[in-house]
Parts: sequence; structure tokens; C-alpha cells
Amino acid sequence: MKAWEHFKTINHHKGEVMKNCFRVGMYKQGLLHDLSKYDPKEFLVGCKYYQGNRSPNAAEREAKGYSSAWLHHKGRNKHHFEYWIDVDMDRGFEVAGMQMPVKYVLEMFMDRIAASKTYRKEKYADADPLQYYNRTKDVMVIHPKTRRQLEILLKMLAKKGERETFRYIREHIIKRRR
Repeated sequence: MKAWEHFKTINHHKGEVMKNCFRVGMYKQGLLHDLSKYDPKEFLVGCKYYQGNRSPNAAEREAKGYSSAWLHHKGRNKHHFEYWIDVDMDRGFEVAGMQMPVKYVLEMFMDRIAASKTYRKEKYADADPLQYYNRTKDVMVIHPKTRRQLEILLKMLAKKGERETFRYIREHIIKRRR
């Protein structure tokens, strides 16, 4: 088991999200982000499947056919679009993504940046979160408005960088919510 390495990885990831949330004025979400990763149901699985270059949930999924840590995590963290999957009664009880509150879309965006920085390390580029999103977007069960909001931010990050994207978030999204 690689407990120390996993602990350092989740602390790094959480620190990156916190730093970025603070940069746009989302202090509470920065502080509370991903606390469930320290729960034994997630932490011990992360130690067992730790690899350092990707999420241990992927390795657990490959080994067992599912990830118990991910199922625990997504059910407790509202910044994951999977938390918002439910039955849409207006669409004949079809499973669908529900619209996420903007503060969680923003946290999801920060989470994607932090995950890319954590696993790509010195190879990180502002286009990485968009490239990762593009590899998985066709299978995402996500509300169309939430998808648009996330895509706007990911594309802006890739094209204009963090400084300009975070300024946009502070001045055009956060300010409007107050």
C-alpha cells in the first residue's frame, strides 16, 4: 500500500482546488472540497490502487469492474455531475442529468484543473482539462445548460489561460450571484 504517496496526492489536489477557489472568491467550497477522500471508504481504496499518474479509482474499476471509492465519492460531492443524475419525470422517467447550481459547476471546473495539474505535473498546459473533457464528453449524462457552462470555461481556459478565465469568473459569474 502506498498510503503516504496517496495522502500527498490528495492533499496536493485539494490544495490546488482550494487555491483556485480562493482566487475567485469561493472560500467555503475551497475549504470543504473533497473531504470525503479522507474517509476510509475512499482513502484505503486509494492507497491500495495508487499509481501516481492517474486516479486510483480507474485502477480499482479495471480490477473489480466498478469503483467502490468513486461510488462513495460522487454521492457525497455536489461538484461532480454524476451527483446530479436522477430520473427526469418530464421525459418519461428517463435517467438524465439535472441542472447543477452554478457554484458547483465552478467547483467542478476548478476540480478538473487541479486533477490535470496533479497528474500531468510539469507537463500541465491550460488545454489539458479541455482535452480530458473532450475524451469523455460523449458518454456524460449531464444537463445541457451545465454542459454549456462547463464547456465555455474549459474553452476559455485553453484559449486565454487561468488569469483571464478567473477574472471572467470573478467579474461576470460570482459578482452576478451576489
